Amino acid sequence: MAFGALARRIFGSPSDRHVKRFHGKVAAINALEPELEKLSDEQLRARTAEFKAQIEKGADLDDLIVPAFATVREASKRVLGMRHFDVQLIGGMVLNDRSIAEMRTGEGKTLVATLAVYLNALTGKGVHVVTVNDYLARRDAAWMGQIYNFLGLSYGIIVHGLTDVERKAAYAADITYGTNNEFGFDYLRDNMKYTREQMVQRGHAFGIVDEVDSILIDEARTPLIISGPSEDRSDLYTTIDKLMYILEDGDFEIDEKQRSATFTDAGIERLEAKLAEDGLLKSASMYDVENVALVHHANSALRAHKMFRKDKDYIVRNDEVVIIDEFSGRMMPGRRYSEGLHQALEAKEHVKIQPENQTLASITFQNYFRLYEKLAGMTGTALTEAEEFADIYKLDVVTVPTNVPVQRIDDEDAIFRTAAEKFDAIADMIKQCQERGQPVLVGTTSIEKSEMLADILRGKNVGQMNVLNARHHEQEAFIVADAGLPGAITIATNMAGRGTDIQLGGNLEMRIEKETVGLEGAEREAKIAEIKKTIAEHKAQALAAGGLMVIGTERHESRRIDNQLRGRSGRQGDPGHSAFFLSLQDDLMRIFPVDSMDSMLGKLGLEQGESITHPWVTKAIERAQGKVEARNFDIRKNILKYDDVMNDQRKVIFEQRLEMMDAEDVSETVKDMRQDVVDAVVAKAIPPRSYPEQWDAELLQLEARSMLNVDAPVADWIAEEGIDGEIVTERLLTAANEQADAKAEKYSPQIMRQVEKSILLQSIDSLWREHLVTLDHLSKVVGWRGIAQRDPLNEYKQEAYELFQTLLTSLRELVTRQLSHIELTIRQPEPQEPDFSRLQETHIDPLTGENDADGHDTIADSLGAVGSDPSLRPIDPKLLEGVSRNAPCPCGSGKKFKHCHGAF
Repeated sequence: MAFGALARRIFGSPSDRHVKRFHGKVAAINALEPELEKLSDEQLRARTAEFKAQIEKGADLDDLIVPAFATVREASKRVLGMRHFDVQLIGGMVLNDRSIAEMRTGEGKTLVATLAVYLNALTGKGVHVVTVNDYLARRDAAWMGQIYNFLGLSYGIIVHGLTDVERKAAYAADITYGTNNEFGFDYLRDNMKYTREQMVQRGHAFGIVDEVDSILIDEARTPLIISGPSEDRSDLYTTIDKLMYILEDGDFEIDEKQRSATFTDAGIERLEAKLAEDGLLKSASMYDVENVALVHHANSALRAHKMFRKDKDYIVRNDEVVIIDEFSGRMMPGRRYSEGLHQALEAKEHVKIQPENQTLASITFQNYFRLYEKLAGMTGTALTEAEEFADIYKLDVVTVPTNVPVQRIDDEDAIFRTAAEKFDAIADMIKQCQERGQPVLVGTTSIEKSEMLADILRGKNVGQMNVLNARHHEQEAFIVADAGLPGAITIATNMAGRGTDIQLGGNLEMRIEKETVGLEGAEREAKIAEIKKTIAEHKAQALAAGGLMVIGTERHESRRIDNQLRGRSGRQGDPGHSAFFLSLQDDLMRIFPVDSMDSMLGKLGLEQGESITHPWVTKAIERAQGKVEARNFDIRKNILKYDDVMNDQRKVIFEQRLEMMDAEDVSETVKDMRQDVVDAVVAKAIPPRSYPEQWDAELLQLEARSMLNVDAPVADWIAEEGIDGEIVTERLLTAANEQADAKAEKYSPQIMRQVEKSILLQSIDSLWREHLVTLDHLSKVVGWRGIAQRDPLNEYKQEAYELFQTLLTSLRELVTRQLSHIELTIRQPEPQEPDFSRLQETHIDPLTGENDADGHDTIADSLGAVGSDPSLRPIDPKLLEGVSRNAPCPCGSGKKFKHCHGAF
């Protein structure tokens, strides 16, 4: 360690060397200042168009850093009255350099972001600024948006409750502010849409993540999930299951070798009649697009009844269907059959039917933010997690020096034997601070402990205090803004209030916003002058008392969280103080005990209420935290390795889906699928290098009818002299293609192209959702393979790859089967996106265990849906004139015009 410190003293830290690279550009920006001060507002604004023209001619963004940053600084002086410090210019260059700018609390990160945001917005590809909550997104956008508007750039805000039309407009702006959850869910929803026009995002060119450690590490522990319909579908499974008992021998055909079961024409007619009688059939044929789900359920039920036997393939135990491994004969709890088969077995055995295919889409924050071509971040604490940022996100952490040297005094940790003694000492210190007029911020690890400490303080007759609840972001910001008042006591979780400065004496902007509502002219100016005077007096009192006192009630598993709390004090050169109080009963000390700490305290013979304070103790605790951080990083990295497997598949599916959406004609893709299916069908009946007597004409006939709806004389073909598999394949393919051509002639090629695209997209979505569920079940049980000395990750990769191959095969078969059997009536319905009012967004807060999807109950909320009311939104009829059928409806419902006010 000593050698490292010596080397840093001679050569400087990596951050020091990084920062030195920018000093020349800072000097050049400062040299431009006098020249820009002479420009009029119009001339300064015109520089934006000049920069854009240079970029169009091939200029590199790095070449424009000096003039662009100088322009933003001058605009900020004129619009906000705030001039970027030199260290803030360095912070902006760090962000543009695809790195994380670690800047202490109060150094003006919000203003720093404007530099890199403006520069990158000049490309016209859009810049995303990501915040931790809706309040900060609105505040920062409205505040910094004044600079962008002054310079001729547009900005938008993505918050809870917007319609698709409003979201699309916000993403179309040069700069878009929003929360991490909103950006992630919009990406997932976009990949559930059926046309480009319905999608709201336009790419991921450049993103700046504020409080980057909170978003990319703390919140990244749990994925974003969009869940399927919450309705109970057990009735449908039960209904379909009852139909299996009315089937007769000629209604289905079994192939035990292939473990398949299919309905005959007679069986289909019997099912259609019964389904129509029960009111479940939406059109004449089971194979119409509207009845895809019924076909799926009927096929699963048939397999469950005819191919799977109780106590051989599965057992019923504790009201659950448990699979039996066909090789080992052991039960496999937790594993479930996919494609609705497990639910069909549950219906057959009359046990509780578990939800099917709940997950419609999911993504981790790691994989969402790695979509950005260029990513940067800023925070007050990132250096302790530098390895994770570099490994996962390829982001370097650069510590930007403070504008004014830090004056805060950091005490060594005080360790007590019991939690009761610790909290008693904390309460005494808080009372002393209040008596001398020193503001206090107390950080706890949970809301429950915050309230417990508040009760102790009330018992000691301590005066007014604020206990923060981190769920109410806007109220939270105002409370934190007042935490610098003389004698103020603010108790909060360590994470609460991030993004809001604690200014000694009070926050001028927030007080003006709160106290001048309804005032105008001279009256408002007088009130502002009064507020300024009061804040100056209060600041003098707080400074005289020693500045903000920060008290930590225990150490967090991560040093970074502790540093966040400490960093709230001593902003912009203000005096400040921080102290941490610990006990041997704290979670960190109990779960990850520091070697010999207890024996050390015992030897010292500590009396009740006494504590030990020593640099060695503090260092020992920090080393323990370092070990815990490394362990947690390994856990997150391992989880990400599994998610990367799914992410590779997700990219392929989403890219293919986009290609299908953009294509006017997918008939060639459908034709290729049909050929693959024909090849597979023939290969089953006529295996390569097999003898004619081994060929199965009956199987070929069955498969041709089931998959291709072709009644070909395959038995006669196989009996011909000199026939082989290639000739049979060619004849069968010709018959299938002729049937497809006949349908196109019957219904018109244009309609069939629409039908093909519709079925292709619906089939991709249906199979992908089932695939997600299967992978989820697999990931939960594959860890047991380690007992057999097999690497679970390699096993997961191998099985996931095989499952993906199966998905592609199923896609070819499903699309081919549907198109072969489909019969159209009046018109073919276009693919309908999921009913967002019945989908659920989920992102579990890793710190509280609560759903933290910015308060969303359903996706309908975020799309501005009108609940269960079927009536249309009122709108001026003039706005409906000349609207394209496929354009979004002007009423803001988020639907296409033809599905809303343009329906007929």
